[in-house]
Amino acid sequence: MPQAQLPIFPEGTSLITPELAFERRGEQVVYFNGQLPVFTHEQDDLATFRMFTTQLIVNGTASQVQIAKTFGLSLTAIKRCVKKFRERGSKAFYHAPAKRQGGKLNPERLQQAQGLLDQGW
Repeated sequence: MPQAQLPIFPEGTSLITPELAFERRGEQVVYFNGQLPVFTHEQDDLATFRMFTTQLIVNGTASQVQIAKTFGLSLTAIKRCVKKFRERGSKAFYHAPAKRQGGKLNPERLQQAQGLLDQGW
């Protein structure tokens, strides 16, 4: 028979939900389910922070609003992360975004533009 876990957390933690909390320990951020540490990452590791908090949302462990309030994030940023996670999985947080090709007029583009102007475009 499953037992209910009391919502008891180590001293110094900040609540995310009644069941989840986090604490900064030196350069690490540790997430707890009650007294049990369940995940940790470096304080400045933004990709892992986004991946883990997004997993909490997608798994139904925390809501977008709870994550936004706890960490001071915008709901728009959270929704982008959730969309990214659902489309490409957790690996999407560790790949650099694709570089867009700029709109600068290099010599090749200048020739293309001049050709279109010469044709009456």
